Amino acid sequence: MKQKLPKLSGREVVKILVKKFGFTVKRQRGSHIVLVKYVDDRKIVTVVPLHPELKRGTLLGVLELAEISREEFIQAYEKDC
Repeated sequence: MKQKLPKLSGREVVKILVKKFGFTVKRQRGSHIVLVKYVDDRKIVTVVPLHPELKRGTLLGVLELAEISREEFIQAYEKDC
């Protein structure tokens, strides 16, 4: 059975992606933060909206762009708590 994704704000997601997955904040435009990470010769980019609470589908979309599995993210979140 899959674990449920935690309910997190956009700022909390940015903090986890930067601290646990090596992303850096590239820029912010309005209420969206662009994060970037370089792996070998590839550039991985994801965008996180700074909403008070991200919907599950939005969070899954952020993780898909970041190339992070749901399980990896949940493990990183649980270790951070």
